[in-house]
Amino acid sequence: MVTIAALYHFTRLDDPAALVAPLRAVCAAGGVKGSLLLAGEGVNGTIAGPRAGIDAVLAHLRALPGCNALEWKESHAAEMPFGRIKVRLKREIVTMGQPDIDPRARVGHYVEPRDWNTLISAPDVAVIDTRNAYEVAIGTFEGAIDPGTDSFRAFPAWWEANRHRFHNKRIAMFCTGGIRCEKSTNYLLGQGMAEVYHLKGGILKYLEEVPEADSLWQGACFVFDGRVSVGHGLAEGPHLLCHGCRRPLSPEDRARPGYEEGVSCHRCAADLTEAQKARFRERQRQVRLAAARGRRHLGTDG
Repeated sequence: MVTIAALYHFTRLDDPAALVAPLRAVCAAGGVKGSLLLAGEGVNGTIAGPRAGIDAVLAHLRALPGCNALEWKESHAAEMPFGRIKVRLKREIVTMGQPDIDPRARVGHYVEPRDWNTLISAPDVAVIDTRNAYEVAIGTFEGAIDPGTDSFRAFPAWWEANRHRFHNKRIAMFCTGGIRCEKSTNYLLGQGMAEVYHLKGGILKYLEEVPEADSLWQGACFVFDGRVSVGHGLAEGPHLLCHGCRRPLSPEDRARPGYEEGVSCHRCAADLTEAQKARFRERQRQVRLAAARGRRHLGTDG
């Protein structure tokens, strides 16, 4: 059983570049794979590996300046959902492109998963999904507004164009693990919104803690690893990732014309060149060969 830890923490890191190599070394020593981002504003990522390896990485992260209060959400998978470890230096640990945003200064009111249903069912509350459109497409909360954005960077422009729709409304926001809401709620407070709330721990914590019988969640939750999606109880979902366009595919999608495993789907088949398809087919052939030998191909998604 592989342990998966999704984490983020906002803190001031004066020299994040100096932290990259030591963090990568701890991950490698513990057999931990995944993706970790470091920036002047903190750390963000999802990692997977054996229990001891995950504990070592978390201990290393919590020892970084200002990170002793770092929290994470855990789930499990039967197989390793990542092909390698990536530790990268970024301008932002989640890109919004708003230089004045600082979640350390203030954020919206945190709402525990057990209290979320009551909040979003209130008639004066507008519920906004801050994730990308392809994430929303496979699952969201009942009645939530989909901004239809292709990246989190586009959220401020969407808000400026739509803020008139939310006059005299309380705003409830959510995302996968909570990090995008740290920035989006700070942004809305700066835009003069009086009452802004967000789901503590994000969708992942809600699906972990709220029984399916009581849930207002519909569909699956996209995750940025080889599992592609999870459902209630954080059980692995039925989706695969299209290698051509990097979008999640349901079993129904995989039955549609244009789908070719490891190559394309109905959304991108007509847009890919024959050279691209040939390259993806060769990659898929290598993936199958590696699997037959009991190995994981380094190009495998995740």
